[in-house]
Amino acid sequence: VHRLRSVDNLFVVVQEFKDYQFKETKEDALKDLEDLVKKLSWTDPLKVWELNNSLKKKKTKRKKRNLQSTASKEKLNDDGEEEGTDQKDASKQEDCAQNAAGVEPASSQDTEKTQGVASQNGEEEEDDNEQSDAKDELQAGSGSETKAGDGETSEGEAKVLKFRVTCNRAGDKHSFTSNEAARDFGGAVQEHFQWKADMTNFDVEVLLNIHNNEVVVGIALTEESLHRRNITHFGPTTLRSTLAYGMLRLCDPQPTDIIVDPMCGTGAIPIEGATEWPSCYHIAGDNNPQAVKRAANNICSLLKKNENKESNTSLGIPLDIIQWDICNLPLRTGSVDIIVTDMPFGKRIGSKKKNWDLYPACLMEMGRICTPGTGRAVLLTQDKKCFAKALSRMGHIWRKGQTVWVNVGGLHAAVYLLKRTWERAEEKRSFW
Repeated sequence: VHRLRSVDNLFVVVQEFKDYQFKETKEDALKDLEDLVKKLSWTDPLKVWELNNSLKKKKTKRKKRNLQSTASKEKLNDDGEEEGTDQKDASKQEDCAQNAAGVEPASSQDTEKTQGVASQNGEEEEDDNEQSDAKDELQAGSGSETKAGDGETSEGEAKVLKFRVTCNRAGDKHSFTSNEAARDFGGAVQEHFQWKADMTNFDVEVLLNIHNNEVVVGIALTEESLHRRNITHFGPTTLRSTLAYGMLRLCDPQPTDIIVDPMCGTGAIPIEGATEWPSCYHIAGDNNPQAVKRAANNICSLLKKNENKESNTSLGIPLDIIQWDICNLPLRTGSVDIIVTDMPFGKRIGSKKKNWDLYPACLMEMGRICTPGTGRAVLLTQDKKCFAKALSRMGHIWRKGQTVWVNVGGLHAAVYLLKRTWERAEEKRSFW
């Protein structure tokens, strides 16, 4: 299950409540959540957690390096803007944290259905940021808990597990915030198990996912989100590797296919493609020199990582990165099998107004380079109105096959699968 490519986080479900009736007042609702802890059957989920841990220890000796988690956070801050930029989003969307619907229990993730994949990954785009916010506030809020735990553990430090509760809440009908729920539920967990509360060096992370009237209590099996696997240099809108994987799967790449990402940003899609579909040839490009530089750095990091793995001679990856203009691509007409790209939403990059000219021009140029009849494109955008209009104007060269709704950083976006018609795309170029 850890090897699945489209899954952000794994957890074992302790119990799931499809229609949980929250009490009217905040005090009663929170009291109910506290009482829930005693009623749940924790034994089997904790066995799964132990098994998961024993497998993990063989792979990494993280238990000895308690500084690991803080070090990786610092590294992120040095390397790229991801944390800073994401948190702006998080503050806007205070409570729409990791969507319970998005984080599937481990058991149901054995089959990677692409439709589920895209929606599931997107659904959680927000989670890491709000969790980190919740951690800080929760730490402040649970000072008393931590102190209570300290006394008990001075003698038998090794026996007492450290834990943290993370609440991810979505929906606007709740009388409490995710921090309040995490604090009170955490207090009850501490009382029940006599564990010690620790926000950073925890052994067990208990998850409380609340999505409208659905409540899922779980225990985390992943220490950090699995979407961070390829990218070391982040841009303002870096796509998660898990969502990139879902988009690539949607267009069903075949060996020898030429796959192009004409607006690649930091290269999340082509890097995921080159790693998972090495028998295809991947070309990535962007008009922003800074983005091209970051993507090149990400490719170098990946090559270094591969070298370390194999220790002897490392193979390259079938991927090239170029700076170009999306409306004048230096590619031969009909020479590309698949186009996969994350289009500018017009929020952090570009503007909604510019999209009205950009989208039709993009679709036209993508239509030109794509093989008539067999070519396909998978495009992600949140500017759905503008995209629909552009597509209706390009109906002669692109047919819409499928739409998958995704949640990207709290934004309701869509992934469109388009099929290239047999129609010839006009070539508006004098220099060809």
